[in-house]
Amino acid sequence: MKPESSRRAGTRLYCDLALSPGAEIALPEAAARHAISVLRLQEGDALCLFNGHGGEYHATLVAVSKREARARLNGFDATERESPVHITLALGISAGERMDYSLQKATELGVSAIAPLATERSVVKLAGERADKRLQHWQNVVIAACEQCGRNRVPAVAPVQTLYAYLAGVDRKSRLLLLSPRAGMPLKRVAPAAAAVLLIGAEGGLAASEYQAAEASGFEPVSLGPRILRTETAPVAAMALLQALWGDL
Repeated sequence: MKPESSRRAGTRLYCDLALSPGAEIALPEAAARHAISVLRLQEGDALCLFNGHGGEYHATLVAVSKREARARLNGFDATERESPVHITLALGISAGERMDYSLQKATELGVSAIAPLATERSVVKLAGERADKRLQHWQNVVIAACEQCGRNRVPAVAPVQTLYAYLAGVDRKSRLLLLSPRAGMPLKRVAPAAAAVLLIGAEGGLAASEYQAAEASGFEPVSLGPRILRTETAPVAAMALLQALWGDL
């Protein structure tokens, strides 16, 4: 049977700190709590730490107490696991775990950036402090997905904005794709691009006026086939297809 530290060598934690080989650091509160209370790590256990700036650091826990965990950084690995295609997911806000699921799976599939959008048919209405708390929750979902899937760069989740505000500032240098079951163009037939924005509505899709505004802003309607997918299924299917056709899946 392998030693405990060997079996835990794959534990990855995000640390929003300046990292360098040879340094000894106190893990940030969230990472320390996860390591101590959830993973039950002990002194001598191996870790893989990353700060979102690329690459990862091999580390060893050198001190563990009820409230603090300290790690020594043994070396740096410059490995990258990012997709060659830059995909921004502009997603209508859905209710509860549906949104979490979409962001988690999009991160695993290599999304580069996420823009949560308040649309006419969004069940969840966010503003002020509630919006700030939800934004931090979503960013934590993305961080946890990066820890799990091996990514060393963390996709940013933008502050909530209306669809119309997003359309006004969208990057028109990217391929703009509007997912719609009534579109005549299958997504699989769209010519590859180095960067794309994938716009998907919340439950019930976009309202007619929003659909028209997206088209007027340069978005091309595309479909994933004859069946209507749920709001949490559509991003996963579309991201997987784009990565298979244009990326590294």
